[in-house]
Amino acid sequence: MSERTYQRPDRSLMLAEAPRAAGEFAALISATPFLYQVRRGDGHPVLVLPGFGGTDRSTQVLRQYLASLNYDALPWLQGRNLGPGTPNLTYTLAQRLEEIHTAADGRSVSLVGWSLGGVYARLLAHLYPERVRQVITLGSPFAGHPRSTRAYRVAQRLNIPVGEQATTRHRRLASEPLGDVPNTAIFSKTDGVVPWQIASQQPSANAENIEVYSSHLGLGFNPTVLYAVADRLSQQEQAWRPFVRDGWKLLAYGPARLEVNDGEQQIQHPA
Repeated sequence: MSERTYQRPDRSLMLAEAPRAAGEFAALISATPFLYQVRRGDGHPVLVLPGFGGTDRSTQVLRQYLASLNYDALPWLQGRNLGPGTPNLTYTLAQRLEEIHTAADGRSVSLVGWSLGGVYARLLAHLYPERVRQVITLGSPFAGHPRSTRAYRVAQRLNIPVGEQATTRHRRLASEPLGDVPNTAIFSKTDGVVPWQIASQQPSANAENIEVYSSHLGLGFNPTVLYAVADRLSQQEQAWRPFVRDGWKLLAYGPARLEVNDGEQQIQHPA
């Protein structure tokens, strides 16, 4: 599954990323009352992983919002996310997860990953499911080859070893269903960096998709994304249920209906 390639997002979407993200950031102020309609958290730890090229500064808005809702929202502390270009990243992330798990007296940790950060969140959930409460990915290219993304050429220019054997093995593992670990894939069909087909998944008892109207660069502070993340995190442990799209959410969120071309066959299934 992780070796599938799709056409990169339209160039016009990519060029519109920056102004769209600026608009989404500006919308935060007017959306504040709406963002605090969600149920408050239970104080459990939430590790937030940035996207490719991003640092903890890029996830600051999301972490501050979650902290205001009574979550222990934590940075990843790994510097800039260069994926496989960062030596021993999987090992150091495992150490970070263990550190948080121990400091929280053994409470399981929710993982929220933006773009490439979500791929690593899924990998950690596969390797250490007993420490992970749930996984939420934001426009993360876990379901296809990274060459489908517009970030792939950037990685090549930086000589990041995206085709390395260990990287391929980890990518394939991250694309597999997470079993008993609840997980939510938040994606946008107008994402200008990652094609939505590889940022979504086949729904199951523990897996869902939430479609938002967002740019890729705005996923970390788009108001509807923030609300959806908080809604997912507010559920009691061992009592996970899919996102309920009703009332005003019918307008704010897309139907998350997936149409995937597989050869000559088109598969369509609802979230």
